[in-house]
Amino acid sequence: MLSQLVFYRKPFYLAPAVLRNLCIIRRLPSSLSGFAGRFSSTGSHFNASSATAGTQVTLHPKTVFDLELKNHDHLLYHPVYNKEEIDETKYTHRETQGIRDQIAFSAIRLMHFGFDYATGYVDKIGVMTETQWLNRIIFLETVAGVPGMVAGMARHMRSLRTLGRDNGWINTLLQEAENERMHLLTFMKLKNPDLLFRIFVLFAQGIFFNAYFFAYLLSPKTCHRFVGYLEESAVHTYTLCLKDIEGGGKIAHWGSHAAPEIAKFYWRLGDRATVKDVVAVVRADEANHRDTNHVLASLDASDKNPLA
Repeated sequence: MLSQLVFYRKPFYLAPAVLRNLCIIRRLPSSLSGFAGRFSSTGSHFNASSATAGTQVTLHPKTVFDLELKNHDHLLYHPVYNKEEIDETKYTHRETQGIRDQIAFSAIRLMHFGFDYATGYVDKIGVMTETQWLNRIIFLETVAGVPGMVAGMARHMRSLRTLGRDNGWINTLLQEAENERMHLLTFMKLKNPDLLFRIFVLFAQGIFFNAYFFAYLLSPKTCHRFVGYLEESAVHTYTLCLKDIEGGGKIAHWGSHAAPEIAKFYWRLGDRATVKDVVAVVRADEANHRDTNHVLASLDASDKNPLA
C-alpha cells in the first residue's frame, strides 16, 4: 500500500522512475500505477492535477509552475527583487588587501582583457551593437556559472571525505551556479549562437573549469575573492548595458522589447516586463553574488556560512 512509502510520518519524495518501479515490484494499487504512468519518458515533473488527496504523494514544497515550459520545475532558492532593491543596486569595488586579493584581482584583469577581445566588447555607451552585447553577456554567463558548481562540488566531496558537516556553504554555492545558468538560458532566448561561438565556449569552459577546480583545492579564499571581483565586473557590464538602453544606444529597443517568458517566470516579473527589466534584475543578482563571495573569501573553510 502507499502508506508503506511514508517513513516516520514524513512524506518520501520519489523520482518518477523510482515510483514506476515500485508500482511494478510492490504491485501497488492501479490508481497509483496510473499516477506513475503519467510521467513522460523524457523525465517531466509532476502535474499538479495528478497529485490527489487519495494518493498522499506530496509535491516538493519548492515546486513551481513554469509559464513557458508548461510543466513543473524544481528550482533552488533565488531572490525576487522589488523596484527599490533593483534601483539601489550599484557598482562597488573592494580594494585589494594582501597577496591573495592581489593575485585574484590580477587574474581578473588578465581574463577581462581576453574576454573583451574575444567578444568585441567596448566599454563605452552607444558603441556596442545588439550582437556584440549578446555575445558579451552570453559568454560571460557561461563562465560565471562555473565557480559556484565547482566550489559546491569540492566542498561536497570534502564533507564526504572528512565525514563532517559543511556548515551551509554547499547550498549557497549551488544556488549561485543555478542562478547564473538561468541568466544564460534567459539571454539565449534573444540569440542562438553559431557553431564557432559554441566551440569557443567549449574550449573556454574546459580550461576554466579545470583551472578553477585545482585553484580551489589550493586556496578557496583566493578563488572566492576572484569570483567577487568577477561579479564586480559583471555589475559594471550590466550597468553600462542599462545606460546604453536608456541613452538611446544601439540597444535602445530593449527598453520596449518584451522580456522572455522564462525571465517573467523566474524573477516574477509583470506581464509588461521588458528586456531592460531583465538586465536590471540580472545586475541585482550579480551584485548579490559579488557580496556573497567577498564574505566567503574572508572566512576559513571550517567557518559557518553566515549567509545560509
